[in-house]
Amino acid sequence: MNHARNCLSAACLFAILATPAGATSGTGNASEPAAPAGPSWQLEWDSRLRHEQVDDDAFARNAHADTLRLRLGLHAEFGHGWSGLAEGAGVASAGDRYNSGANGRVLYPAVTDPRGSEFNQYWLRWQGDRFGATAGRQRLLLDNQRWVGNSGWRQHEQTFDAVELRWQPLAALAVRYDWLDRVHRVAGRDALNPLARERKLNTHLLNLAWTQGAQQWGGYAYLHEDRDVASASSATYGLRWSGKALHDGNGLGWTLEGARQVDYANNPQHFAHSYWLLEPGWTQSGITAKLGWEHLGGNGRHALQTPLATLHAFNGWNDQFNVTPAGGLEDRYVGVNGNFGRGGMAGKLAWTVAYHDYRADRGGRYGSEWNASLAFPLAQGLSGLLKVADYRADGFGRDSA
Repeated sequence: MNHARNCLSAACLFAILATPAGATSGTGNASEPAAPAGPSWQLEWDSRLRHEQVDDDAFARNAHADTLRLRLGLHAEFGHGWSGLAEGAGVASAGDRYNSGANGRVLYPAVTDPRGSEFNQYWLRWQGDRFGATAGRQRLLLDNQRWVGNSGWRQHEQTFDAVELRWQPLAALAVRYDWLDRVHRVAGRDALNPLARERKLNTHLLNLAWTQGAQQWGGYAYLHEDRDVASASSATYGLRWSGKALHDGNGLGWTLEGARQVDYANNPQHFAHSYWLLEPGWTQSGITAKLGWEHLGGNGRHALQTPLATLHAFNGWNDQFNVTPAGGLEDRYVGVNGNFGRGGMAGKLAWTVAYHDYRADRGGRYGSEWNASLAFPLAQGLSGLLKVADYRADGFGRDSA
């Protein structure tokens, strides 16, 4: 089965600074005590226009999704470490020649960018010298987003109703705890499947990070209870080490990670799966090449899952493995990225090429995939992206056409 995703995307990001409510004109007597400053307000917005096309041999028709996202937020600084954000998002689409998950167009391949609007974030935060706390609907990005992220590729962002606590007892050590009450998923609030809209959670995330120079060590315990789908609950414990040893911008980079996932809370299944990532890389003259081996364990009946992750960023951009097959997944890949030059316009053109070979943890081959992208500036605050993913099935799904 042949799957090809072609995307053309343009994004625009601006921030409009508003005059603080308590600001003075500056013409008063300098000897007089300054009046206490009031809150400062900042209006923020960004938009993204995208054409995404999917050619999937499992469907008689190709998908064509033309969507526009607009996000508008008001960020406030209240003083004494307090701040807040209220942000809404809306997505419009031209036509219905794709299955958004909300429009019922099941004869087309899926592009999970439904039209609609929602509150994306609203939170209140206090930040001190060593301790900080945030409560409300918020974006959560942990490490490389393999376990918890915002799925930023989709037009509707994944956000969480959560309480976040941060503590930095040492300059090199950061401790973070998050309690999650609910996840708002990328399918939006109008998805036909209620479980694709949001999930009720009782999830505890603990993450420790130690940074020394160009190296980072991390440890985590993610206790994920899904109150809507008991079989999705799991506990994951892991360690992560990444770093670079560069001289004049050239040299070795690496990421090593290992984790164990077991059943948790009210999950009726009993399992224990391993995860590991080995990713050495080398940078030379501004070009970085990486080799990778990512393992998500499976036993033929159940496999390691990452339901809160930024899934599009892993195991190929075609999104074939957003749900790990029961036989597990071995993703062996090579990737190269860089710019076309060191300066001028060529230095602003960023490219990526990657190849993935997919196999089962227990069983045979799944298939392979090529990815390529080109990012480029268009104007001040405006950028573009071309992105292609081509998956060829060999045992997972149908053969290539």
